[in-house]
Amino acid sequence: MQFGLMSRASGDRRSRVQDSPQSTGSTDRMTFHKAEFGDWGARAALMIAALMLMGAPAHAQQLPHSLRDALLGHKGQGEARRAPAPPVARYVSETGGAFVFDQAAPRPLIKFDNSAEIWVLQAQPASRGDVIYRNDLGEPVLRVTKLGGIILFTDDAPMGAAVALSGRAQSIQPPAMLSFNVFVQRVRIATARASRAAQRDIEFATVQDVRPETSVLAADTATIVAEAFERMARKGDRSLISGIARVLLAEGHKPSASLKDGALTITYSPEQGLAGRPSSKRIIKVINR
Repeated sequence: MQFGLMSRASGDRRSRVQDSPQSTGSTDRMTFHKAEFGDWGARAALMIAALMLMGAPAHAQQLPHSLRDALLGHKGQGEARRAPAPPVARYVSETGGAFVFDQAAPRPLIKFDNSAEIWVLQAQPASRGDVIYRNDLGEPVLRVTKLGGIILFTDDAPMGAAVALSGRAQSIQPPAMLSFNVFVQRVRIATARASRAAQRDIEFATVQDVRPETSVLAADTATIVAEAFERMARKGDRSLISGIARVLLAEGHKPSASLKDGALTITYSPEQGLAGRPSSKRIIKVINR
């Protein structure tokens, strides 16, 4: 089965979608339940408060509250007995952002809670036995130290932010293929998002017929384009994307992006899996030229 596609935002005004939530410092919350003390009342409350104050320093030592702690792995008495992080885990940075780091995939993957984009990382050995994970532009995204500490690098924290393990997470690897209806829905959503960001109708079209085995990557490529448009709009670069009238999704041997005469061509390579399409940052770099 093969299928081609051309999608315009104006073609279906009902396909409105909600923007992915922006970074609001989302973190895991703990709910504390108030206890019934009965006749003991204030005496029990004071005793519990004292125990909490006594235990606070020991508990605080288990979390990387500073960049230095994360770099050194913060090996305290409790840390030495701590089991290694699961291959797919959720983390929270000291700046409040949360993400899933998937090391069980063929290539390391990372996905932030406030974005639909899955980033494909490249591991690179660093000094002191550390490992740096970079994006497709060569920019550092994560640094994992020999002692287990993790540093997250973002546009908001270019010097790095300490990260704490939140718990296990489900794999963020996409399915092997999509049905035709799901593929069309994914591209329509991307079309609506990109058009809203550019404040004009953007047409998405496939150059070649999309096959079931290439449907996931083609749909994901459309999503990444929408992510790039929204990021540029948030940063005040809407004038650059408003000149784009068409997005062409083309299958090729090497992932790339090019812009000519108002047409943004994104080439994806099914042979490389998720790594076979450019990231939103790479697309933005091409648009900014």
